[in-house]
Amino acid sequence: MTEEATDIVSYLSDHGLMKAKLTAPYMLRVLTDTVYLEFPKSLHIDFYDSSKQIETRLDARYGKYFESLNKAHLKDSVVVINVKGDTLTSPELWWDQNKRMFYTDSIAQYHTKDKQITGGKGMQATQDLSSVIFKEPTGTVLV
Repeated sequence: MTEEATDIVSYLSDHGLMKAKLTAPYMLRVLTDTVYLEFPKSLHIDFYDSSKQIETRLDARYGKYFESLNKAHLKDSVVVINVKGDTLTSPELWWDQNKRMFYTDSIAQYHTKDKQITGGKGMQATQDLSSVIFKEPTGTVLV
């Protein structure tokens, strides 16, 4: 069975604190062994810190959220930007809701005002991009 919805605005909260706001033009909720939400026409997520301020923004052209796993698979032009303007881009990215982490085994690029790093074998990063760890990184860093 599949449920369909348009003009989506959804809020994620934890213990009464708003953690994220998702907006998407179209969504499918697919009821299978593992229930998932599919966003085939793009999605945007604002992640909030403990003081209800936006800490990170995410955009992707496609996303799939697995309800029982609390994980999302994002792909096709994934861009994550924090409040400082630091930018993480990747063709494919996973988000772990419980750990508040992004990770991928694909190529990823991280840009700040003094760094440009590319990881060809993947990376993991905290949701606010305060910690980004690459596998086999290359790039330039201002010293």
